[in-house]
Amino acid sequence: MTTDPAWRPAVVDPGGTGAPATPDGLREYLRETDLAELLTRERAVVFRGFGISPDTYDRAAGDLLPHRLAYVHGNSPRTKVGRNVYTSTEYPPAYEISMHNEMSYSHTWPARILFHCERAPDTGGATPVVDGVLWLESLDPEVRAAFAPGVRYTQNLHDGMGFGKSWQQTFETEDRAGAEAFLEGAAADWEWRPDGSLRVTQLRQATLKHPVTGAEVWFNQADQWHPAGLGEDAAMLADLLPEEELPQNVVFADGSPIPADYITHVQETGMRLAVDVDWQAGDLLLVDNVAVAHGRRAYTGPRRILVAMSD
Repeated sequence: MTTDPAWRPAVVDPGGTGAPATPDGLREYLRETDLAELLTRERAVVFRGFGISPDTYDRAAGDLLPHRLAYVHGNSPRTKVGRNVYTSTEYPPAYEISMHNEMSYSHTWPARILFHCERAPDTGGATPVVDGVLWLESLDPEVRAAFAPGVRYTQNLHDGMGFGKSWQQTFETEDRAGAEAFLEGAAADWEWRPDGSLRVTQLRQATLKHPVTGAEVWFNQADQWHPAGLGEDAAMLADLLPEEELPQNVVFADGSPIPADYITHVQETGMRLAVDVDWQAGDLLLVDNVAVAHGRRAYTGPRRILVAMSD
């Protein structure tokens, strides 16, 4: 399947729907809409102009997400601010975040992601999105072939002090047995280290077929786990620590290293093909997390984007 390089997220607003410019207007529109069909067709949808606020976001999320999920085993720094509602990320605003499908490194991942702009930044701060079929088709054939057997992710999760996230933050529990129970169902290998840290290894896919359309998409986060894709600070850390002790790392499925130029190619291709969703306060962005990858542009000024996920 070849996708349209001019693809952009659909925009649903009161002017186009005839619904009132209120949260109840959005609810009225959704009652009369096959949301699953809309999202499969459009891949990403911006709901704009319905006056969604912090007080009404939770109800809107309930309408748009069939079963809200906790961010268990997530590797991005976030703060939980509501009923399975989180800040979108807490990476410093001066840095871009490359394209990725949420939790594509895990054994399960959310089918839908809902972003809400509570406060737009002064400059920048768009959420770029890219069609996963286009991303895959645009990669060098040599790179696609090398990734075809899959990738192997490794996390070193500290016990409360160290680089990266702790295992307690990652699994939202203070109980070792709780973390182990999650990992037992995740087709992951793990071991507790003498210092109390937890090492987790997962063999995962590099591409995936969409469960409804059957389209094959690029679906992994190798470039966000490899030092070559994480900027100067990660490169310095990689010089200081043995590979097996890095907070996170990725290799090919057979254990061989992924060349840095492959990682750069994947990352730059995704960012080049992405289209920006420029935020207005009150916006909602609903994303099919298999069909579309997302990221973040650098920004200035206060910016508050909330995120919730569902199966």
